[in-house]
Amino acid sequence: MKVRFETFGCRLNRAEALQREADFLAAGWERVDDFMDADLVVVRGCSVTSKAQTECERLIARIRRKRPDAKVLVEGCLHDKGDDDPLPPSDGSALPKRTARAFLKAQDGCSCHCSFCIVPQFRGEPQSTPFDDLLRRAERLRDEGGYGEIVLTGCNLSLYASGGKRLPDLVAALAALGGFRLRLGSIEPGAVAEETVAAAAESPNVCRSLHLAVQSASNAVLRAMRRPYGTQELESLLSRIGALLPDCGLGCDIMTGFPGETELDFRLSAAFVARHRFSNVHAFPFSRRPGTVAAALPRQCDHDTRSKRAHEIAAIARRIRADFATALRNREVEIVVEDEENVAGWTSEYIWCTVPTAKSGDFPRKSIRRVRVVSAESGKLTAAPISAL
Repeated sequence: MKVRFETFGCRLNRAEALQREADFLAAGWERVDDFMDADLVVVRGCSVTSKAQTECERLIARIRRKRPDAKVLVEGCLHDKGDDDPLPPSDGSALPKRTARAFLKAQDGCSCHCSFCIVPQFRGEPQSTPFDDLLRRAERLRDEGGYGEIVLTGCNLSLYASGGKRLPDLVAALAALGGFRLRLGSIEPGAVAEETVAAAAESPNVCRSLHLAVQSASNAVLRAMRRPYGTQELESLLSRIGALLPDCGLGCDIMTGFPGETELDFRLSAAFVARHRFSNVHAFPFSRRPGTVAAALPRQCDHDTRSKRAHEIAAIARRIRADFATALRNREVEIVVEDEENVAGWTSEYIWCTVPTAKSGDFPRKSIRRVRVVSAESGKLTAAPISAL
């Protein structure tokens, strides 16, 4: 039997899709690259925005039109669940093999119910994977999978809770296992994030990059979004990061054109990104998602305003990223090798780095290698080999 996987959306969706693929392969299925060759197509959908959901639904309709004899299994954040699941529920024992970095899903679901977000309707209330199970899984990814980097993922990592353990405890315990470096997925600002930063600072094998779900730096907009923090909490968190992880590569999400967002509100967000030197920004315009509170709010921003503001934030971030990469020149950095043929991968700070003078045999895929940066251009690095860690 042949299966094709089509995946939309976030890092969590990707992690789940990779595990699903591993389950199918372990059960004897063959993965194919074209749904026209498949007996089953697994679509992991996304409904975060109306555009994303429309793209998913169009693909599903196309598959069913062109391959009426194939089964379609719809998973993830999408209402249409498609055909019956041909496999029993996964026990997570199979290990994904196709990626250079492993994904470790710690929790699912969210109880925040932000006014713009429909995810809780699909993901439900928070559920966390047992603490010890995650440690055992990480050890298997390291020992059997050979992964040099493990990415911790979740729908809302800050809500992780298992047996009295929270996200800072999990980060410390995973880092203590050793033998791999740990990268954190997006985390929500607040007290848990501050404690997590402290745990990360204690462990040199936690990647020096953090991605924060900021959304806006205007208190008025954050209240309308029903976010559980304000700008004071944001500034406190950034101060904590600056003190404990001064060379950290910072990323964030910024939503532009939320209903009622004034030019001043937007300028506060733009200034926030520039002031704190965010080098990896996902700037995106508000999407009027049916079924959310925000879709019915007054003072909706027009499409052009939303898009223009997103582009301006993205331009600011590109300049910061270029400066951040340039500051790494003549320094030693670690990369996890993703492209073995061209010898390239991500630094701990989440900057793409190529090592053109390296021998590919000395830089096997999935491995962590230390290199010296020789140049930077357009937010990317070129480096020379030093030695294996």
